[in-house]
Amino acid sequence: MKARTKARAIALQVLYEFDVAGHPPFTSLEYRLEEDPLEANLIQFTTEIVSGVVPIIQLLDELIAVHAPEWPMDQLAIIDRNILRIALWEFAVGKCTPIKVAINEAIELSKTYGSDSTPRFVNGVLGSLANQLNEIEQKVINYITKNQ
Repeated sequence: MKARTKARAIALQVLYEFDVAGHPPFTSLEYRLEEDPLEANLIQFTTEIVSGVVPIIQLLDELIAVHAPEWPMDQLAIIDRNILRIALWEFAVGKCTPIKVAINEAIELSKTYGSDSTPRFVNGVLGSLANQLNEIEQKVINYITKNQ
């Protein structure tokens, strides 16, 4: 597994645990990093993902729901939901990853952690979201401004 993919996988595990058990994300992250250490720059990347996604989960879920209307967010597999959140945050909010790279990385995570149908689902939803990037960026700005 590539280094940044591993960092994303740890962020995915932390977000999954947050979703399932409600554990504090940074406590979970500390435990994950004790079990599976990363280089400093990758720790920072993982921390940015977790600290970027958690405060705006509601917004990310609303954006995803629009592009996956046949799958209500509460019925979506928790892994799938978090893979989508991470990729959307990376290319639309954090803007730290090019769209194609974020989508490809999400597909790779979905092959490892999701079901057989997850990669195609993730690709379709993220492709749809990427096509609406300008609109999504504006919604993100409005959400952050409103909730500061």
